[in-house]
Amino acid sequence: MTRSGAGRAALTLLIVATIVGLLALGTWQVHRLSWKLDLIAKVDRRLHAAPVPAPRTAGPDAVYTRITAQGRFQNDRETLVKAVTDLGSGFWVLTPLTTDRGFTILINRGFVPAERGTAHSAPAGMVTVTGLLRVTEPKGGFLRSNDPINDRWFSRDVAAIAAKRGVSAAPYFIDADAASSPDWPRGGLTVIRFDNNHLVYAITWFTLALLLAGASGWLAWRGRRAD
Repeated sequence: MTRSGAGRAALTLLIVATIVGLLALGTWQVHRLSWKLDLIAKVDRRLHAAPVPAPRTAGPDAVYTRITAQGRFQNDRETLVKAVTDLGSGFWVLTPLTTDRGFTILINRGFVPAERGTAHSAPAGMVTVTGLLRVTEPKGGFLRSNDPINDRWFSRDVAAIAAKRGVSAAPYFIDADAASSPDWPRGGLTVIRFDNNHLVYAITWFTLALLLAGASGWLAWRGRRAD
């Protein structure tokens, strides 16, 4: 095989490999789209279902399940976590709830503006909380690490907050709804948003594969005509 022939063979192999790679990426995005649509449908069903009793433990597969719990707040062990919401900047108020079933759950009672600080309600006696099950947010927020020693929190890290407050808590927290916390702190501010650009990505990869295949075919045809 001549040097030019070897070069053409190597170029052809590279083009074919690139097209196969683009098709694989497009197919992967199609599978991701199916997974994302299924996830959105599951979460939507959970949001519209009747609340169920709070479990002792739960994982990521139960996120956004509506749950309810009865118990007493340990208001002297609440934690303020930095937050930015549609109401401005301030804090989430996380308070341990000792349930009537013998275990403790961290409750995100809602948002308080920065200027209010600890000036908010502190319910005494038996309370009922309904809200959404949320998974722990370990370590911290964007470019900000939690600082348990100095009691500065940028994410709702259940294990770290529970350890700091000296309680044994379930491995999740509850975002209280608006009915459970209508004043300050203000509940019901959970933002549920799923980015779903998989169809756009799939079309992009498939289009690039088609364009590359078409351009390669046209160049090959011109080359044969020139020969």
